[in-house]
Amino acid sequence: MSENEQNQSEPKGFIGRFLAQPPDTVGKTLFVAITLCLVASMIVSAAAVALRPLQEVNALKDKQVNILQVAGIYDPSQDVLEAFAAFEPRVLELETGTFTDQFDVATFDDRAAADDPATSVALDVDPAGIGRQAKFVTVYLLRDDAGAIDKVILPLHGYGLWSTLYGFIALEENGNDIFGLQFYEHAETPGLGAEVDNPRWKALWAGKKLSDENGELQISVTKAAPAAGADYHIDALAGATLTTVGVHNLVNFWMGETGYQLFLENLKAGNV
Repeated sequence: MSENEQNQSEPKGFIGRFLAQPPDTVGKTLFVAITLCLVASMIVSAAAVALRPLQEVNALKDKQVNILQVAGIYDPSQDVLEAFAAFEPRVLELETGTFTDQFDVATFDDRAAADDPATSVALDVDPAGIGRQAKFVTVYLLRDDAGAIDKVILPLHGYGLWSTLYGFIALEENGNDIFGLQFYEHAETPGLGAEVDNPRWKALWAGKKLSDENGELQISVTKAAPAAGADYHIDALAGATLTTVGVHNLVNFWMGETGYQLFLENLKAGNV
């Protein structure tokens, strides 16, 4: 073979020389691995972006189901959106305990409000472990056929052992008797702290009271019943001391003067 023919048969350039290498070389192996990783990451990213609207819809639906359940009106055979229309959502200003028209309740985002310095405050005393507290929250009113308030559903959240627990507490129209409590998001230990989802434990909340006859907050989630009596006590979760403490703290935080106290006083007085 002449020198000219040999030069013509040899691969030219970096790409040519790379392609001419045997398939099992280190370079080609790394190239294939990196290429596959890049393609897979692009597919995953594209899927995440495409599915985000559906995920948001499903998250909203799950939240609505939890509100229906804690209010005791969930029916699996009924359309969730149709059933949820029974509620009257309102944006509540915690400082005054009154509703505000400053925000559109349909688009108001409670979590975004808690992160925004303009609509939240940093907590110096923070038993619930939330860091910042929103000045405004969305509450849900359920009225009877006559238009009177039957139940109020209040959002609450606080830190347990491993995660922030997000949930709702349902109160009767007197603002003191508990109808139910339910968490819809957390990452507590399965079989231990995650027993907050156990129907038997959730059933313990029904009929309990927040405050005594003098208006003093007495609700407790502990191993032993408080001096106030069984009407204000929910048994601790077995083997989940820190989650139990977290639930106790978050309920007392939100039901106290830094949370819904003014609103509940207005509710008891018939000013809602």
